[in-house]
Amino acid sequence: MTLLEVHGVTKTFGSLVAVNNVDLTVAPGELRAIIGPNGAGKTTFFNLITGFFPPSSGQIMLDGKDITRATAVQRIGMGMARTFQITQIFPELTTRENIQIAAETAMGLRLRPWIGRAERAAVAERVDESLVASRLTEQANRLVGELSHGDQRSAEIAMALALKPRILLLDEPTAGMGEQETFQVAGLIRRLHKHTGYTIMLVEHDMRVVFNLADRIMVLTEGTLLAEGTPQEISENPAVQAAYLGTAA
Repeated sequence: MTLLEVHGVTKTFGSLVAVNNVDLTVAPGELRAIIGPNGAGKTTFFNLITGFFPPSSGQIMLDGKDITRATAVQRIGMGMARTFQITQIFPELTTRENIQIAAETAMGLRLRPWIGRAERAAVAERVDESLVASRLTEQANRLVGELSHGDQRSAEIAMALALKPRILLLDEPTAGMGEQETFQVAGLIRRLHKHTGYTIMLVEHDMRVVFNLADRIMVLTEGTLLAEGTPQEISENPAVQAAYLGTAA
């Protein structure tokens, strides 16, 4: 059984082939990591999956449904949520208010001039669930702009959780973090995967995070799939070592 399937996806920008005939299958409950050197096509591949770019060719399926031409907004409604390498939050709002925006958007309430009592209660419940899952309850009423980088990233992930995703895509979740913040965010991802059962895909440069979290790893180089396998298989793959990990991996 697969949740996400990518078949022969290619993306060109003029004469540049950014992603070249890449296949991928992700099972429900799996944590899949994507690694590769700078310029390997990782973020472009994420953009194709999440609908920010249309593929030049190939097919993308979510739970058996062809979503190749679906927009990013439509894919959110189908159960796909994504965070970005640069944290996307509203720093002038509280943590709770940030998550509430995501919850109201997911429930189709954001543009409503009036929200009923039952709907407000449903939004509040979803916000509280996201705060608990991300361990941000104590930070709920603080301005997000005042939080540490790690807590800001956790808040962004909590906003994604408020969308009730079937698959969560994280682009460089520990980018720019120190040791303690990396440990914090990696722990959140582990809990969401192991204890809550989320299906997660992540692009990540920190190999400690990747090899400690991932069930399977795919390696891209110059837009093509170099290797795919378990963390042990990837760490022992000579082609991966030569292209990316180095002999010490």
